[in-house]
Amino acid sequence: MNTDGDLHLVLSLSCPDRPGIVSAVAGLLAEHGGNITESQQFGDPSTGLFFMRVQVQTAAPRDALEQALGELAARFDMEWKLDVVGRPMRTLILVSKAGHCLSDLAYRQRGERLPIDVVGVVSNHTVLEDLARFYGYPFHHVPVTRETKAAAEARLLELVEQYDVELVVLARYMQVLSDDLCRRLEGRVINIHHSFLPSFKGARPYAQAHDRGVKLIGATAHYVTADLDEGPIIEQDVERVDHSDDEQEMVALGEDVERRVLARAVRWHAEHRVLRDGGRTVVFR
Repeated sequence: MNTDGDLHLVLSLSCPDRPGIVSAVAGLLAEHGGNITESQQFGDPSTGLFFMRVQVQTAAPRDALEQALGELAARFDMEWKLDVVGRPMRTLILVSKAGHCLSDLAYRQRGERLPIDVVGVVSNHTVLEDLARFYGYPFHHVPVTRETKAAAEARLLELVEQYDVELVVLARYMQVLSDDLCRRLEGRVINIHHSFLPSFKGARPYAQAHDRGVKLIGATAHYVTADLDEGPIIEQDVERVDHSDDEQEMVALGEDVERRVLARAVRWHAEHRVLRDGGRTVVFR
């Protein structure tokens, strides 16, 4: 099949589960000359919802396909998104003082074609300004104190609008976002944290874990909601440790797993592989 000049699109959708959804979607794409290159679906019996992700090559005009999908969505009470496969998602990265996640995302974006376009780095400190500028990212210092928190979040929203940001990544940003900000950016903010929560809260979690003699350390990437650290989980991973690992070794292992987990979550989100299922996620890897 000659695909020169064809659009390669990704369609993600969710709707109440019922017979005929896959047939209707595939039929619509076929009617528009679409060649399906990847397809995954899942019906959740606990919520009664159906989820689907399809990649398709087509010579049909995108606006014609979107109009047809809108009509189909009305029939099935469907929420859907259509995008170009691999289009870099406009991303704002928030950091504090730890640079391992920022550095890893920047490296992957350049070396592994992580499909994000980093339009800026925001930090409540200046420690990582040189790192951000090394990768060519605009750096914005937005200090946060109890007295300036509202103004700082207003500035963050200004940057989101200014850069037409689609995704905000909290790459070890050590500030709690307000409930209002979480609601305004819901579904567009991904956070990474150590999986010791809630067992080891507060300062020096790795020291607390070392003192308790843990055997597994890990990290969790999740969407940010108004419920602190309880947003839908996208990805998790662990590393095994033992009595011979000191605190510094555990920190190094922990940072490594944080990098991996965050990178996967960001990639899957940017590739439209993550769909919300209530308080959970469906991830089409």
